[in-house]
Amino acid sequence: MPTKPDGEVEYRMRQEEKKALLDVTSQEWKAELTRERYRNSFVRSLRGTIFALITVAAAAVLVAVLLLPVLRIYGTSMSPTLEEGNYVLSVKGSDFKTGDVVAFYYNNKVLVKRVIAVAGEWVNMDEDGTVYVNDVKLDEPYVTDLAIGQCDIELPYQVPDSRIFVMGDHRSVSVDSRSSTIGCIADEQIVGRIVFRLWPFGGFGAIH
Repeated sequence: MPTKPDGEVEYRMRQEEKKALLDVTSQEWKAELTRERYRNSFVRSLRGTIFALITVAAAAVLVAVLLLPVLRIYGTSMSPTLEEGNYVLSVKGSDFKTGDVVAFYYNNKVLVKRVIAVAGEWVNMDEDGTVYVNDVKLDEPYVTDLAIGQCDIELPYQVPDSRIFVMGDHRSVSVDSRSSTIGCIADEQIVGRIVFRLWPFGGFGAIH
């Protein structure tokens, strides 16, 4: 049988090696291209996710600051309704009625009290601390210690225009509209109406 010259065999071997090398190089290139595409896709997806999270967080902060401020209770002036360390949710607004619990600014602090009367109404109290609005006794199941407290205003007292008269539920210790130091609360002082207790979980629920 005739044999091929050594040179031709060697040439064909080199060609086959080149072809095999090209096949390997092509496969590696395709694999690298796939990895690069995946990496770019992952980076784009990660950027999108981060942007979405930042947007949601910013929106949550804006809502919390502008519409639904979360406040921490300090002191015992609203006990037993609210205790020190409670976290509560408030809602922006200015249309209040007797019995609402509101937060307001006073001397760079935020105080929380209960609305007793609104503009134009008359507030009066007995010596034992029983409260009357327009000569009608208030039903106050949230108060456990009736007391006239720190009261230096002349009774009966008419609430001025664009003001609300507030008192703490813990009447013997609360400093509120009964004291001329604080007085009635103006609309621009209001942070919002307290509607929900967030913490502790055992007290989670609406505020009445």
